[in-house]
Amino acid sequence: MPSAPRASTTEPGLGELVMQVARGLRRRHAQTLEPWGVTPHEARALRVIGTHEPTRLGVVAQHLRIAPRSVTDVVDSLERRGFVVREADPTDRRATQVALTPSGRKILGELDTARRADHESYFADLSERDRATLTRILTGLVEDR
Repeated sequence: MPSAPRASTTEPGLGELVMQVARGLRRRHAQTLEPWGVTPHEARALRVIGTHEPTRLGVVAQHLRIAPRSVTDVVDSLERRGFVVREADPTDRRATQVALTPSGRKILGELDTARRADHESYFADLSERDRATLTRILTGLVEDR
């Protein structure tokens, strides 16, 4: 009885291909952020703060999936540059909240615009049909998890 053909070890599997695309997008995203002097981690923090503001540092840490003490360094950096401000939590005087400043809102808008443009450029070679199919498939995977 003939044995089943063996998968080639030189061809990446589906999971590896998705990981390569994700790495490529992350690398491009980091390059896109360079003109603003913002790291990908800081950009994500700005996005989380902008979505949930005002919010506690613990919420930012939870969304970034980092320890609460680690988010302090990220927020400190953003605060030094005038993108966020810390303020007392009106419901708990022991707690601190963080919110975007007008400058932080402006840069977040610019970063999001640049990010969308970069993503459009990355997928530009795909037909509209292929983009729609890829979007449907990835959305299904994300929603199922």
